[in-house]
Amino acid sequence: MPPKRRRALIADDDKVLSHMLASRLRTLGWVVDIAMDAMQAVMFTRQSSPDIIVLDIAMPGGTGRQALTSLKASSKLRHIPVLVLSGSVDPADEAAILALGAAEFIRKPVDADVLDARLRALLGDEGEK
Repeated sequence: MPPKRRRALIADDDKVLSHMLASRLRTLGWVVDIAMDAMQAVMFTRQSSPDIIVLDIAMPGGTGRQALTSLKASSKLRHIPVLVLSGSVDPADEAAILALGAAEFIRKPVDADVLDARLRALLGDEGEK
């Protein structure tokens, strides 16, 4: 039986980056959905329960921090790992995001292969492709 295809939600208002990452992850076997703002990310997660979320912090429709707080406050959604992407180079930002419950913090720009490896590691799928 083939391995289960994992579903990722990419929540980032940068259309070019979102579509580039989604396209690359799809070629690596992921089912990928895209949300363009924080509110869409929370609503989509409530409806579809992705296996993992890639969340930008600086987005319209509420910040990524607000989305992360909302997701981690929900007993139905808090188990979903959230990998945060950010252009911030401030170590205090990284610490604050991790304290809010993010599973990992990665600085932009990010390579899709590196992102794939990090997502799989967070889900315990290191050997699968």
